[in-house]
Amino acid sequence: MNESISQLTEFAQAWLGDVLASPQQTLAHLAAAIAVALVMAGALARTMMPLRWLAAGSNVGLMIYGALHPSPITFSIAAVLLPVNLYRAIEVSKLTRRVHRAEADARQAGLWLKPYMKAKKLKAGQTLFSKGDLAEHLFLLVEGEMELVELGKVLEPGRIFGEIALFSPDRIRTSTVRCVTPCTVLRIHDSTVRQLYYQDHAFGFHLIDLLASRLSGDVQRAQAQLREAKREKLDQSQAHRQDSS
Repeated sequence: MNESISQLTEFAQAWLGDVLASPQQTLAHLAAAIAVALVMAGALARTMMPLRWLAAGSNVGLMIYGALHPSPITFSIAAVLLPVNLYRAIEVSKLTRRVHRAEADARQAGLWLKPYMKAKKLKAGQTLFSKGDLAEHLFLLVEGEMELVELGKVLEPGRIFGEIALFSPDRIRTSTVRCVTPCTVLRIHDSTVRQLYYQDHAFGFHLIDLLASRLSGDVQRAQAQLREAKREKLDQSQAHRQDSS
């Protein structure tokens, strides 16, 4: 045991002497230590962008170590990995900026969607589509006022609707949409919607937002109906007890 400790002490002293032998060796080992620290930090990173930048930083540190120590193999490996990590880091940064722009532009989706859509005019009381119909189009209300008959919800101009059925497995309309006043709608075919979804981040984010909002509304309505059913059941139970007494 004492012999092992002695050997480790001698090795550490020899290594420290090598590190402090010259400013060049001190700088080389300092760069290696920083590179190792960056690699460990990258292992703890939870997202891709910091991971790539930390990896690029560690490559630079190892290249400095490889050049000053010198260690040709270490330098060569780090030199090969550096452009790969830089390319991926820049790529992820660009994607992040595009995503942020898409989120900001999502509210304007209806404006640049119009060139892909065809206009249709309807009279007051006319039904655009009925519950149970096959969904083939996405719609944008331009003028007038429509209502979701089963929900009693009013649709106002500027609203994109009809998205749920397009992405459901059976592609069946879940509500009837009827014109309260004379209306003008723009419609776009399902195949074009899917192409735009894959090609344009802003449109994709807008659809996701619409779907999330719609599903959230459905959940809230279901919870309200459940509370109402429980309240009615409780009232009936209390009334039955009063009659029994």
